[in-house]
Amino acid sequence: MSDLDLAQALATARRAVVAASAASMIHFRRGVAVEIKPDRTPVTAADRDAEAAILRVVRESFPAHGVLGEETGEHAGTPESRWIVDPIDGTRGFTRGGSFWGPLLGLEHQGEVVAGAMAMPALGETYWAAKGMGAWLQRGSDAPVRLQVSGIPTWSEATLSLGEFKDLFRPPLLEPVTRLSLSAAQTRCYGDLAGCALVLTGRAEAWIEAGVKIWDLSPLKILVEEAGGRFTDLAGKPTIASGHCVASNGKVHDYVLRELAFAG
Repeated sequence: MSDLDLAQALATARRAVVAASAASMIHFRRGVAVEIKPDRTPVTAADRDAEAAILRVVRESFPAHGVLGEETGEHAGTPESRWIVDPIDGTRGFTRGGSFWGPLLGLEHQGEVVAGAMAMPALGETYWAAKGMGAWLQRGSDAPVRLQVSGIPTWSEATLSLGEFKDLFRPPLLEPVTRLSLSAAQTRCYGDLAGCALVLTGRAEAWIEAGVKIWDLSPLKILVEEAGGRFTDLAGKPTIASGHCVASNGKVHDYVLRELAFAG
């Protein structure tokens, strides 16, 4: 990866989600009008301001890189490197005063996401990771701590974190997800990026998500892997492009995939 300064990319990802957090919190405190996009998903001025904040930071450090933004679409750049942006993952929760929302940002280099960051501004949490450099969490002004997934190997002792119910609890996933939910020690549904954060912080052993876009997952694979876990789609392929995923501590991953037996 001699043509990419990975440390600079990691620092840029971290600064960008911090900037997006600040931009979105202004609206969070005072309230914001919600618009509905053609795909029936919500968008606010906070989404647009947060994406603009991310783009400014990225352009300062890597002006030649391409960008794919949820709100602004594709920005042309070098074909080797592309930043994938979700300015506010969990917009519905954001608009209703919830805590489990925030920016997601991943740098895809030569087809692989090698650095990324996310944040949950209402909780004061920022997460970042890069290939071979570990995954980290900072809460407020506390010193950053290195993330490590849990060591629980047995499903009957595991906590399962679930994503969007509407996509998980319908065929073909309805029956296997129900089995997994009932056979785990406990099941939680924080939703959006907070669902994956449970695995990153060792509070859950697996997270299942479906029915999402590439920007909803952009930094999560590198974060999970650098925290010692495993990230694949539901068919076991290590990708963020399928619109569905399993993130785990690695020890229960094969069990979850066997239970899902995903067929497409």
